[in-house]
Amino acid sequence: MAKPDETLLENLRSFSSATIFNAVVETMGATQGGRELEDKGGQPTCYTNHHLKYLTPEFGNIAGYAVTVEVTAIDPNSPSKPWMDYYKVLNETSGPIITFMKDIDAQKHRGASFGDNMAAVHKNLGVVGAIVEGTVRDLKGIKNVGMPIWGYGLVPGHGIFNLCNVNQTIQIADITVSPGDLAIADDEGCTIIPNNLDPYAVLNQAKTIIDRENEFQNLVKSPSFSLADWEDIAST
Repeated sequence: MAKPDETLLENLRSFSSATIFNAVVETMGATQGGRELEDKGGQPTCYTNHHLKYLTPEFGNIAGYAVTVEVTAIDPNSPSKPWMDYYKVLNETSGPIITFMKDIDAQKHRGASFGDNMAAVHKNLGVVGAIVEGTVRDLKGIKNVGMPIWGYGLVPGHGIFNLCNVNQTIQIADITVSPGDLAIADDEGCTIIPNNLDPYAVLNQAKTIIDRENEFQNLVKSPSFSLADWEDIAST
């Protein structure tokens, strides 16, 4: 899939991850809940789980393309690759990039997988945010760098830090992410736009959803709104 232009990314960033998920479902031809997709593989679960928290919500929404990486933060004997392999991938990938980093240590999340020095390097290599299935440290320094980051929590330390896999399809925070996937993340989590969907179509559907929801909100907030009005809406 050709990468969308910056104008599209800017427009995608203006919507919440929830609205983008709804737009994905409707672009696939379904209503919310995805009942129409039951005989087509079901509604995609392309949004992160409740364990993932936005640790720097002051930086707002981000949109970008996935680079994936698996690490260990404690185990000195885990299979390891040179860290430069990962940084070369970042350097060679057209941005904006969202790093998806998964801690696969036997002692998962016991050691921090991301800190302020990494944040500085990542930002200079075109990374606009990091989604970490693991823990983070140096949060104040990460904020000073200006790196949006999501994680499972905070710890102050780590052990031997090994790079295990780079740019492979991974399961992270209960979603499947492949290199180059288009992602939108905010204070509710991250949604992946499936690569078989036209992101422009998803964007247009998001606009339609917002218009529809604004109309609904204006109606139900009216002082004259009644149960009978709600019954009329529910029956259509």
